[in-house]
This record gives sequence, C-alpha cells and structure tokens, in this order.
Amino acid sequence: MLEINAAGLHYRALNERIREAAAKGEKEIRVKGVNGQYYIGAGLRGGAVITLEGTPGNDLAAFMDGPTIIIKANGQDNICNTMNAGKVVIDGNAGDVLGYGMRGGRLHVRGDVGYRVGIHMKGVKKQSPTIVVGGTAGDFFGEYMAGGVMILLGLNSKDGAPLAGDYLGTGMHGGAIYVRGEVDKKYCGAEVGITGLDDEDNAALKEALTEYCKDMNLPLDEIMKKPFKKLYPASLRPYGNLYAY
Repeated sequence: MLEINAAGLHYRALNERIREAAAKGEKEIRVKGVNGQYYIGAGLRGGAVITLEGTPGNDLAAFMDGPTIIIKANGQDNICNTMNAGKVVIDGNAGDVLGYGMRGGRLHVRGDVGYRVGIHMKGVKKQSPTIVVGGTAGDFFGEYMAGGVMILLGLNSKDGAPLAGDYLGTGMHGGAIYVRGEVDKKYCGAEVGITGLDDEDNAALKEALTEYCKDMNLPLDEIMKKPFKKLYPASLRPYGNLYAY
C-alpha cells in the first residue's frame, strides 16, 4: 500500500500525486492528513482503492470512472458529480448536492446527507447509479431524478419522524426511490407516486443493501425487516404541459 501525507499540500499537488500513483498501477493508496482539499479523485480512471483519513473538500470523485474512494470521516458537497463508474464510501455524514447528474457507480453514506441529493441523477446505456443513505436527508432528495436507485434508511431517526425534508422526488421522471418506513405524501413532489414493493423491487433492494451493509458492517437481515415504500415517477414528462403546448 502506498501512503501519501496530504498535510499542508495544495489540492493540485495532492491530486497530482494521487494521479501519478494510480497511473503507475498502485492498487491501494492511503492518504493521511486530508483537510479540505478539493477534487480528490476527479476524472480518475482505473481500479485503485483510495482511503482518505480526514475530511476532503468539495467535488470529490467528480467525473470519476472506476476507482473506489473510502472516507474515514465526513464528506462535504458535490461528491460524485457526474460520476461515471466506481464507488465512494463515507463513514460519516455528507453535505449537499451529492450525485449531481450521476451516471453510474455507487455512493454509500453511513450517516445523514444535506439538500438536493441525487438531483438530475440518471442512468446511461446499461449503467444505473445507486445512492444509499443510512441516515436522513434534507429537502429535494431525488429532485429531477431521471434514472438509477436511491435508498433512504433512516437508521438513527426517531419513530414517526420524516426521513427526508420537503419536496421529496420533485420533478422525478425516472428511476426509483426506496424509503425504509412510511412516507407522507405531503412531503413529496406532486409528480411522485407511492407504492409497496413487488418481487423485482425486493430483489433490487436486497442486492444494493447487501453491498452497502458489507461496506458499513451492518446487519442486512435487521435492516430488511422493516417494510419499505417505493417512490416512482407518476409521469415521464412531469412539466410537459408547463413548458410545451
């Protein structure tokens, strides 16, 4: 395993060292002393596993295509922006606008997330992005979602408390959002339908949560005991009548 000390390094210098290591074929890279450096893993290709000790800055894994990034702390904003493939695992909370335009790969967050997570998330060709959040989410979770899967578990939430803020799934026109527990329609966008899970949904949910639970060392069977609700787009063109006649 290659170790890099990020303490005091400008983000450009740190990213250059990570890129050089990945280009040389390093499979495991551990970066210590991370403290707010931007763009870690942005545009990076290949199959390296990069473990970050500390809290990275915004736009981590933007446009990333293949590697795995593990954060042993909290994450900030714009993680997985237009990410194409790979995985990001956050052993803490994360910020706003995660998975913007995400095209593929997986984002696993142990704790809570902020606003506008999964906005414009979509699948490309045979790719289907997945975001799993162990805690709760702010407003506009799944806004304008066009494809992929989002899962909200609320593992540390109080009984009866909503797992997401207002405007859940607003403008959604593709993909699926699975919420562990009940969903009150008043918190959802008008374009969202709510239903129980069929066999296909249960299989997709179990597949996604098996990997998530392995990453987070959580008991899959216990998590699956509580029923889920599925949010789906009631229309493929939710604003068609508003902008076109």
